[in-house]
Amino acid sequence: MFSFPKADDLPHAQRLSGPLEQREWLVAGELRRFEGPLNEVVSPVRVKTDRGLEPVVLGFTPLLTAKESEEALEAAVKAWDNGRGAWPTMHVSERIAHVERFLVAMRAKRAEVVKLLMWEIGKTLKDSEKEFDRTVDYIVDTISALKEADRHATKFLQEQGIMGQVRRVPLGVSLCMGPYNYPLNETFSTMFPALLMGNPVILKPAKFGVLLVQPLLQAFRDCFPPGVVNVIYGRGRETVGTLMASGKVDVLAFIGTNKGASDLKKLHPRPHRLKAVLGLDAKNIGIVTPDVDLDEAVAECLAGSLSFNGQRCTAIKLILVHRRVVEAFLEKFVKAVNGLKAGMPWEPGVTLTPLPEPNKTDFLATLVADATKQGAKVINPGGAEVTGSYFAPAVMYPVTPSMRLWHEEQFGPIVPIGVWDEEQQVIDAVVDSPFGQQVSLFGRDAAQVGRLIDACAHQVGRINLNCQCQRGPDVFPFTGRKDSAEGTLSVNDALRVFSIRTLVAAKTTEPNKRVVRDILTHRHSSFLSTDYLL
Repeated sequence: MFSFPKADDLPHAQRLSGPLEQREWLVAGELRRFEGPLNEVVSPVRVKTDRGLEPVVLGFTPLLTAKESEEALEAAVKAWDNGRGAWPTMHVSERIAHVERFLVAMRAKRAEVVKLLMWEIGKTLKDSEKEFDRTVDYIVDTISALKEADRHATKFLQEQGIMGQVRRVPLGVSLCMGPYNYPLNETFSTMFPALLMGNPVILKPAKFGVLLVQPLLQAFRDCFPPGVVNVIYGRGRETVGTLMASGKVDVLAFIGTNKGASDLKKLHPRPHRLKAVLGLDAKNIGIVTPDVDLDEAVAECLAGSLSFNGQRCTAIKLILVHRRVVEAFLEKFVKAVNGLKAGMPWEPGVTLTPLPEPNKTDFLATLVADATKQGAKVINPGGAEVTGSYFAPAVMYPVTPSMRLWHEEQFGPIVPIGVWDEEQQVIDAVVDSPFGQQVSLFGRDAAQVGRLIDACAHQVGRINLNCQCQRGPDVFPFTGRKDSAEGTLSVNDALRVFSIRTLVAAKTTEPNKRVVRDILTHRHSSFLSTDYLL
């Protein structure tokens, strides 16, 4: 039975000094104080008291209004200045220098950010540290990729009597919104490519994991020119709705649900001019064939379905096992689930932690009830038991297409397992799904695996062989089909997503060559240039 600690039993090293009352927000290079109402930030961690289980209040963030959102927008628009602002016209080397200064300040805040990650979304200490470090590495790798791209962009092309130079330029004001499960990494993986390419940014932190931005606000202010980075808080209907309805947002980088993305895009009065970079829902399927290394498949499916309590878009959210091996798979899988340690995020070896979303346990319980009503069972001891904000992982079998768990994304610690006999059954499951992010194939029969690869290649963005679904390494493209994504992200792709290619071309006549040589020699243009970064 899961147990929350008493307040006095919290380890001193992991205690917070007290609720953080944050009233500052960043606009036009200023940290302005908001005197209006605040939003209470509550941890998924509960503590035992004489009155029962009580939530831990972590702090408060500003409930900004449309007025403050408009101010942030105007600051970004001014920094953009129709592409003629200091930031979009700044040399790439200078923009990189600003980001590198920010990285120095960010690294100094590692302990604070990690602790807030752990307390606010229930991510384990190990995974919180990993998220911070991976984010820093991602930004460093993006800088390296930009330098390499800039070197190639200095070349001149000659074709059919035309000479030209192609370079990438920014798109404009970018609104970046990340998800609560990776509120630092996923947010910064769009924000910093946008900045490096010359786009002013408005950052709206995730609904959970919002406090972790506070230790970085001063660094944003000090490391970037006024209006280049603006940070707003508050309810999306009042803040983000105002931004989108203005028509002045040029790029929307959003990671969340496809419904949320559709609603936001509809608010924009000129949707044909809006560039959208979207990471959305997923119902990734793990397909276990009869010719499989069961121990490997179980280990990968376990990590794939229950890492961070299954709260990952890349999680395996439905496992379909061939009837010939299903009983052996279930026995090994349940044993592995039983071996997972549940507890507080800071405890060594913990995998399963409380859930940050209010009422999430109620939603998960309805999925379990629906599957149970139609013949599935929770086959692991203690599965689906609820203690406060903690939901014990539930392995459900046999799950069928008539159940919600077959189609709906649970985004939590429920592992639905179904059985199949013919290949067409699993192919239909992939094809009929409204989502198309990834699939995992487990098997050693090359002919069968090859057929399944061909069946899935036009349905999902990534096919994983004998391993869990995942995003990294970050040099690989991260995308999806159907309702799962719009656009592609990776270290290189993100730079392309937040920019557009622009060409300067001229006939290769001697007068034109002299003009171009004169421009290059005397550096009359920052765009047309053969200078490159070392």
